[in-house]
Amino acid sequence: MLDKVHVPVTPARPVLPDAKTLPEMLRRRAQLTPDAVAFRVKDSGAWVQTTWHEFNARASAIASWLLDQGLATGDKLTIVGSTRPEWCLCDFGGLFAGAVTVGAYPTLTAEQLAYILDHSDSRFAFVEDYEQLEKIIERRSELPKLEKVAVWNFAGLPDAARKLDWVLDLADVLRTDADEAKLTARAGEVKPEATAIIVYTSGTTGPPKGAMISHQNITTVLSSSAIMDFDADDCTLSFLPMAHVAERVLAFYGRINFGTATAYASSIPAVLEEIKEVRPTIFGSVPRIFEKAYAKIQGEVAKAPPGKQKVFRWAEATGLLVVQHWQRGEDIPFGLKLKYKIADRLVFSKLRGVFGGRVKFFITGAAPTPRKVLEFFWSAGFPIYEVYGMTEATVISHANRPGQVRLGSVGKALSFVEDKLAEDGEILVRGKTVFQGYYKAPEATAEMIDAEGWLHTGDVGRRDADGYLAIVDRKKHIIITAGGKNLTPANIENEIKMQDPLISQVHAHGDARAYVTALVTLSPMECLEWAKEHGHLSDDAALERMRRALMENPLARPDGLAEVMKKVSQDKELQERIVKAVRSGNVKLSRVEQVKRIFLLDRELSPDEDEITPTLKVKRKNLEKKFAPQFERLYEDASFGIVVMDQ
Repeated sequence: MLDKVHVPVTPARPVLPDAKTLPEMLRRRAQLTPDAVAFRVKDSGAWVQTTWHEFNARASAIASWLLDQGLATGDKLTIVGSTRPEWCLCDFGGLFAGAVTVGAYPTLTAEQLAYILDHSDSRFAFVEDYEQLEKIIERRSELPKLEKVAVWNFAGLPDAARKLDWVLDLADVLRTDADEAKLTARAGEVKPEATAIIVYTSGTTGPPKGAMISHQNITTVLSSSAIMDFDADDCTLSFLPMAHVAERVLAFYGRINFGTATAYASSIPAVLEEIKEVRPTIFGSVPRIFEKAYAKIQGEVAKAPPGKQKVFRWAEATGLLVVQHWQRGEDIPFGLKLKYKIADRLVFSKLRGVFGGRVKFFITGAAPTPRKVLEFFWSAGFPIYEVYGMTEATVISHANRPGQVRLGSVGKALSFVEDKLAEDGEILVRGKTVFQGYYKAPEATAEMIDAEGWLHTGDVGRRDADGYLAIVDRKKHIIITAGGKNLTPANIENEIKMQDPLISQVHAHGDARAYVTALVTLSPMECLEWAKEHGHLSDDAALERMRRALMENPLARPDGLAEVMKKVSQDKELQERIVKAVRSGNVKLSRVEQVKRIFLLDRELSPDEDEITPTLKVKRKNLEKKFAPQFERLYEDASFGIVVMDQ
């Protein structure tokens, strides 16, 4: 009833496994469906489309310009910007020219971006706007290998930047006549086993490492790992960072293989409105999005009139019963089916309308999604397939698939890999999708891949009797208490985070301690709403300005936000609400896991302060070191922090 295997009305026509490299993949797509839509962008209120033939031609123009500049096979170029067609065009312009392309997050600081440009030996860079160019200008003297920078929003540059002899307009690059003879010759030099892209991992310790991923790594994944069959008219909405390996490989390169169209969101704030216009059929996101959506829905229900609350809770309970029957492999009783249809009409169908009403399935990964969240969305008609992988295994190695779903697991190993659990529970993976190693870091590579070819993921897992794999936590994150108990911090943190939308991050602390404490941060967007309702923010214009800045970048620090966050975090009513949320989370935990005291931070964690990665992963070791005095006081000073429960 819930997990229906989709049968395409008009099956998509993949170009893999026939194509052996990424350039060949796009060439074949342009030949197979030249007039099909590759992407849409919004211009003056209307969605304007570009075909695969046009995409191929523009990428060829960029590639020809690069060849004219003397780019050699294997040279590096870096792309920095938001998720826009230009990012993808520059990526394939480089790949067509035989380059190894590197993606960098637009949220990086000047120092971080300079590190990637220098470490990757990039000769060329394609950047979105002056904000990104300014970072390079600031560090230009440290980048002797960088020759040219093309800017795709060139009109926004100040005159001084336009006059720099190493800066040019991407529009001028796109006017280059494609030299098909040279491009064909260069394509012949690109071998399947050659490095295609370098992905700099936003590691939680030390400087980022450049993971080298080959054409063969990528084509193996894309020709084998589809979790379901695609229709020729499927479409997606693109807004996740292109520098992230999942969005780049599974979403972007995957669309080329299947010929799937996408629409590029105008901005992050526009996503909620544009998703109703685009009405995507496939949607990928990180677990935190679903967690926040769940918390937001629950928060809105709590504020609704008693009658509406009662209807929602009845529908929620009905849906949960259906999910439980399904997961146990039991037939759903006729009476329950009837109730579910009513619940769907009254509640769940309205929730699906928020996503345009056509989404066939969601894909999520990067971290475990709380089971309660998964059960809710499945019951509401949102099939969320949890998958697992890592950059070093070319994105994906395990997946739940239609007809093979075990909630709380990441599914089973896909056909192109073999896996096993080490004695300590660490997940090991081996196969053609294991990466080539870290760029200029042979020692780090040797630590990841052993002599038998097993990739040591660093993740601890457990497998049930049916072969479904569940992720426990990162191996290095396990807490061993003073009493010798092994605790999984992710389990503690997830239970608390999902109790209240005001909570953004939770960092559990307790290694060699008698009990667990935690650092808790507040979600700025939700805090603005709370501040407005409780008299801490009366300026509507300032509220809207800060809200828009946070919608564009959840980690932004707009003027005035710090003052609001400080007031909110010191408010006794809010502190009581957070304590209530932590206690609610504690109910789901064993006694030794329960958080006894918390330190409430008056700001969100920041990548600028090396506390969190661009993909919102907490740098645990950095937090342990940075907030060591606060953690110490939680155990030594009875007046410090907030007491949640007796020790």
